[in-house]
Amino acid sequence: MYSFLGGILVLILGYFIYGKYIEKNFGVEENRQTPAYELQDGVDYVPMATWKVFLIQLLNIAGLGPIFGAIQGVLFGPAAFIWIALGSVFAGAVHDYLSGMISVRHKGASLSEIQGIYLGKKVQAVMRVFSIVLLVLVGVVFVTGPAKLIASLTPDALNLTFWVVVIFIYYFLATILPIDVLIGNLYPLFGISLVIMALGVGGGILFGGYHIPEITFTNMHPKNLPIWPIMFITIACGAISGFHATQSPLMARCMKNEKLGRRVFYGAMISEGLIAMVWAAAGIAFYNGVPGLAAVLAKAGPGGVVLEITKSLLGPVGGVLAMLGVIACPITSGDTAFRGARLMLGDMIRYKQDKVSKRLILAAPLFAVGIGLTFINFDIIWRYFAWANQTLSVVTLWAASVYLLKYKKNHWVSTIPAVFMTAVSVSYILQAKEGLKLAGSISNTAGILVALGLFGLFLSKGQSYADNIDISC
Repeated sequence: MYSFLGGILVLILGYFIYGKYIEKNFGVEENRQTPAYELQDGVDYVPMATWKVFLIQLLNIAGLGPIFGAIQGVLFGPAAFIWIALGSVFAGAVHDYLSGMISVRHKGASLSEIQGIYLGKKVQAVMRVFSIVLLVLVGVVFVTGPAKLIASLTPDALNLTFWVVVIFIYYFLATILPIDVLIGNLYPLFGISLVIMALGVGGGILFGGYHIPEITFTNMHPKNLPIWPIMFITIACGAISGFHATQSPLMARCMKNEKLGRRVFYGAMISEGLIAMVWAAAGIAFYNGVPGLAAVLAKAGPGGVVLEITKSLLGPVGGVLAMLGVIACPITSGDTAFRGARLMLGDMIRYKQDKVSKRLILAAPLFAVGIGLTFINFDIIWRYFAWANQTLSVVTLWAASVYLLKYKKNHWVSTIPAVFMTAVSVSYILQAKEGLKLAGSISNTAGILVALGLFGLFLSKGQSYADNIDISC
């Protein structure tokens, strides 16, 4: 029980103490005009109420990640609590805050454009393609998954194809309509439901007599998968996720004041960490340990775990919340994935998107590719998503470190997690079955050496490189 409560305390204190330091280190300017006002166009640049911006950011970055990822990650044992707590405070929230606030300072620029400014044109070219492909893949996966669930609950006439079409139509509208029309009105409702579900489940576990194991570094995974680096890839949303940085520019274009950045970006990540902590604890406690959870996961998958836990702890209301979660949450990540891809493509070619016709020109090819992907089996491709997601966070953290160097700020707040996540990502792809399948001793050593090599290069060349960056380009 203390492992869970301690993790919650670390997350809360992290927001108020370390989050405040990160804000001070960045140097917010309350009187500086934000892109929401400077470039207000009624489409993507729209000043919105802070509570809405926060809940939209939370839904953008969360989806099912902090639920499914935490449930599967806790198979490694209570060590997952440590990664969720420390990862969220010192890596994920820093990553999200800096990517969001740097975007604010660059007129709401998309992630790949920011990476290009601070890491160079070659990195920018790679990350433009990398990020857009990643976003389209996210959008497609979050079409077919929810469509299958809805089809299983509706009459046979409303089959999988029908719901795939319906969800794609919604995605298309959410991608081209002003952000305050669909997203601004629907997301807050879904966000509140996600929070209520987490509070209900957390309360049920705490006061329902369930036993939450205390912290141990013993690896409990039933398949004996190594904690390093697999756990750090499995629990992405809920600790640190590169996908978040692709979503932050959406809200960087809607935030009214720089002072709100800690609440919106750092705060949304801490909230996601709290949700992940609740579901990690629920998974291991409800089934009386890792073996029981592993058995249910093998039979019913994480969706089945969520449904059983919520129905048992919250009754009929829990069942509704569970279905809303496993259906609505992925949809709220899928639609902003396509919207983010549209914005990224527009920024790449410097194409103004104030008119519907212009947005259609960019959205149409993205959806054509997305629809085409639904007709092929790309499970193998999707297996690379977990690694690609964390690799994206690595590039973003290094870009943030260069930014902080340039403006003579404390760069260690992003450099340390950048080094750590570099080692994780390189080690993973070298030993994973979708990678080079090297022995752990070799891949882990190589991952650490690559991370230290980049760290040394950064320390020796970073300051002079940062000083010569032309931020007007």
